[in-house]
Amino acid sequence: MAKKGDKAVDEGIKIVASNRKARHEYEILETVEAGLSLVGSEVKSLRAGKASLREAFGLPKGKEIFLMQMHIPPYEKTGYAGHEPERPRKLLMHEREIRKFTARSEMDGLTLVPLRLYFRGKYAKIELAVCRGKKSHDKRAAIKERETNREMGRELKRRGRTS
Repeated sequence: MAKKGDKAVDEGIKIVASNRKARHEYEILETVEAGLSLVGSEVKSLRAGKASLREAFGLPKGKEIFLMQMHIPPYEKTGYAGHEPERPRKLLMHEREIRKFTARSEMDGLTLVPLRLYFRGKYAKIELAVCRGKKSHDKRAAIKERETNREMGRELKRRGRTS
């Protein structure tokens, strides 16, 4: 449940989907917020909280960036005019941002990964990041550091109670 001091609540953001695995699998170098070009049944499905970013990635094509393999299931109450669940979706960004992110993604070993999908007001937005894949030893180091910090917090909490 969101708390009053939470950043998402303060900015009027309703998070639909987040890619938690991306923060474990990739080293995030830079992020940007982009709009999405959607059809009506996709928006209805997103408002119902149904979407998956698990296999999604950004793909530059010319002077545009498309979001590939993001799964938005069809809206149940749609008649004949539904949508394809994993169609390429155009990202709405300024031209200078597109050039910058296209250049960064073409560098060796970098990729565009969506981190979270949300509504800011009435508009669907996606947080896109330029990422570098982590090696397995980097992942182990991050896990070890997280466990160490957790143990230190427990010990400080325990000592605070006994004093």
